[in-house]
Amino acid sequence: MPPQPARPDLRNSLIFRVIGMNILLLTVGIGVFTVFHYQRDRQNMLAVTTDGAEILMATIENAVFNSKCRGDAQKLQNTLEFIARSPSLRGVRIFNPHSGRIANSSRPDEIDQVVAADALALYRSGRSSALFQHDNEEVLSIVRPITSRSLCQDCHGTQEQVLGVLNLNYSMQSTAVRLAQSSRCFSLSMVFITLLLSAGVSFILLRYVRRPIQALTHRMAQVEAGEKNVRMVPKSTDEIGYLMRSFNSMVGRLEATQTELEQYHFRQMEQADRLAAIGEMATGMAHEIKNPLAGISGAVTVLADDLPVGDPRRQVVADILGQIDRLNKTATDLLHFGRPGQPQCSYVQLNEVVCETLFFVAQHPEACNVRQDLALQPDLPPIWADRKQIQQVVLNIIINALQAMPDGGSLRLTSELKCEQDQRCYVRLIITDTGVGLDVAQLERIFTPFYTTKTRGTGLGLAICRQLVKQNDGRISLVSTPGEGTSFTLSFPAAAPPEPAKEEEPA
Repeated sequence: MPPQPARPDLRNSLIFRVIGMNILLLTVGIGVFTVFHYQRDRQNMLAVTTDGAEILMATIENAVFNSKCRGDAQKLQNTLEFIARSPSLRGVRIFNPHSGRIANSSRPDEIDQVVAADALALYRSGRSSALFQHDNEEVLSIVRPITSRSLCQDCHGTQEQVLGVLNLNYSMQSTAVRLAQSSRCFSLSMVFITLLLSAGVSFILLRYVRRPIQALTHRMAQVEAGEKNVRMVPKSTDEIGYLMRSFNSMVGRLEATQTELEQYHFRQMEQADRLAAIGEMATGMAHEIKNPLAGISGAVTVLADDLPVGDPRRQVVADILGQIDRLNKTATDLLHFGRPGQPQCSYVQLNEVVCETLFFVAQHPEACNVRQDLALQPDLPPIWADRKQIQQVVLNIIINALQAMPDGGSLRLTSELKCEQDQRCYVRLIITDTGVGLDVAQLERIFTPFYTTKTRGTGLGLAICRQLVKQNDGRISLVSTPGEGTSFTLSFPAAAPPEPAKEEEPA
């Protein structure tokens, strides 16, 4: 049973990350909205307070006008002191716009004093209101110029347009308290909504996502352990239900595929057993055939010696001997394919094997019309292989190349040293002909035993070549184009890395 993957704990699970991200986004979003809401409420309350103060100042201005016109200064003072009884007012005063000296005030001790610098600066800045800190308290200071009217020109003349500045300081403490209560209530509401939404999302994810995924993971582990009859019961029509139905379909197809594979494997094993039995039988038959063939060949040769020269029966005997040689070669190939000998390895120079093989090839009648082109790289490192088996492979491939060029052509043999990305170096021999070539269907079966593209032959030559190359830790491959030719590549590991060329020292 394969090891079960470790189940992630809640802190590392996807559900925990989704819940955490949900809470984080809600907290950030609600926090930003709370700040915006606080600023908006503050501006609204400030605007409402300012509007109320403006109305109050208009009332005070009318009272000032009436008192000044009647010359009743005490009534003006009483009016200012009465208005200042409001718990939110921190003082009402009238000061000179030029010197800043207070002419009238709800606090008698301020009269003839210089008004606060922030109130005078506010008036001179052209603004009507601003917030200041007075005695660790936020105060809304409002200024309103008292302009000259037609009745005032008898006393003040026509030059003075601003007769005084009315200043009112309004405490923002009660406004701040109401704003804090509103913000606190809003924040608590947002916290409650955040917790409610987080709890709802957590319940949905844990109940309808995490639990089905855990069940699906458990079922997948059972399938991995070899239980193919595992199925899941979808309880919904959402994505999770669709995933469960897909899982059931996948397991069903997997079970059917495994059954087909087991049946196919059983048939392959039966066929392999039959082929092995046939191979053993063919090897035994070849061994039994070779000995009688040798005796028949010797007897026919003795009979041929008794025939006079020119006797037409000599041709018949020659044909018999040719067919006997063919049967002997077929039996020999069967023995080599069924019982290949173990390689007797030694250090072999591939270029020397090629030259020796070409000497034997030159005696072949089909080599007369073929031009040989050698491109052998000198100083190649040796390979660790069986010399006779390598020579047999090269000879077989060259003979096939000659037979693929019945009307003549070109045979090119190239040797080289090729180093791959894994730093392993291979000595390669490339045998290229300009024959008829092979199509795709022939390339797929060219190394299959008993498959041949020639009218004569057993179809074991290339199968034996691949077997011998593999025994010597080599690789064989080919590329072919119909009508252009075929190229075989033999690669063997270099027994020793190439020595770097030494630079000649200057004389």
